[in-house]
Amino acid sequence: MARLPLADETALEGFVKEMHDGATEGDWATQHVARVFDAHPDFLEQYLEFYYPWHTNVDAAEDVARITPRMKELVRLRIAILNGCVTCQSARLVPESIPEDQAVGVWAEDFAANPDYSPAERAAVEFAERMAVDHHNIGDADIEVLREHFDDAEILELMMMAGQYIGFGRTLAILQLETVACPLPAR
Repeated sequence: MARLPLADETALEGFVKEMHDGATEGDWATQHVARVFDAHPDFLEQYLEFYYPWHTNVDAAEDVARITPRMKELVRLRIAILNGCVTCQSARLVPESIPEDQAVGVWAEDFAANPDYSPAERAAVEFAERMAVDHHNIGDADIEVLREHFDDAEILELMMMAGQYIGFGRTLAILQLETVACPLPAR
């Protein structure tokens, strides 16, 4: 059960209605996000207008983004497993840049040694994981590892993108928008 009320789907309007109605038939998670954000639809619309261009390096972010969409997607997918966000684990936001075996491979225990990922990708994903589970213990040595692969602007973008993946995934988890209830019929 969601922790905030889900609006009646027949009462949705504007952006959240488009989001809800545009979800595939079995995509109840997107439908639930649309229904709960009916309480603040402008916020969700503006957030996603920022998020998607920066995640995919299009529109306003096209000429200023420094980290590749592939790297951001790998980071996002690793954080999704750490957050326990099934919706985020299932979504493929840049499927053309990551074959499915690599998308799910980011969750494997042997990820750090997998040659399917570049050293920079492995460093980015490992750093993002530390941000998600042990941010108080990130120190100078961790930043120096990043500097082997990234300049300061790229490090900032990586941190900011990882931070918003961590935050939004945890928001969805706290709201319990993924919980599916299948009520038993009354006897």
